[in-house]
Amino acid sequence: MPKKKKSKRLYFTKETEKAIVEYASTDDINRRTTLYIEEIQPALNELVDKIVYTYKFTSLENIDTLKEDCKLWLTTILDKFNADRGTKAYSYYSVVTKNWFTHQAKKQSKKNRREVQYDSIALKLESSKVDEDTDISNEIEDRQFWLFLMQEIDSWETEDLRENERKVLGAIRTLFTNIDKIQIFNKKAIYLYMREITGLNTKQVVGGLKRLRAKYREFNKKWNEGEV
Repeated sequence: MPKKKKSKRLYFTKETEKAIVEYASTDDINRRTTLYIEEIQPALNELVDKIVYTYKFTSLENIDTLKEDCKLWLTTILDKFNADRGTKAYSYYSVVTKNWFTHQAKKQSKKNRREVQYDSIALKLESSKVDEDTDISNEIEDRQFWLFLMQEIDSWETEDLRENERKVLGAIRTLFTNIDKIQIFNKKAIYLYMREITGLNTKQVVGGLKRLRAKYREFNKKWNEGEV
């Protein structure tokens, strides 16, 4: 009789998801403490370890200290999770954890460029492999960026926007969701598309974009700093 394959132990379960949703929705300190210790902390600890291993952040200096710092930081944003956006807690915290370590990697890279003179021959030998890995990493990060940006844009619709701002926001979503079908050559072409979609003139489109640009800059800053 063939042996049954052992099922993989899930560390981020439905119970973990429920615990994080409840944690974010309650102000009861005692309840939060119980949820964190019993359900959330073990899952986040393993999540951080797996992200570090999967994306090869093990080469970072003081990686054990960085892992502990990241786990501590995750506790400070637990109450920011919003299940109404349609994102699972596992996906959300996987991305923000990966972004946090990516930010640390960028900081270390800048430090290394200031302090270390790389051997030119070694760089040439490794360049092809580095370029390949970088291209794949950038592609994954780009996809994650646009996914979270679209979720962020969706959340803006629930805010108190002026009529022209809502029209411009709708035009932005239309352009994003049909980007493969639209030929955009320059900034002027974008305004022409938005004028056609909204029925507004250029001045009104520019006015409607002003507040949305500020929201985008805030989102982009948080992304670059690993807070999203």
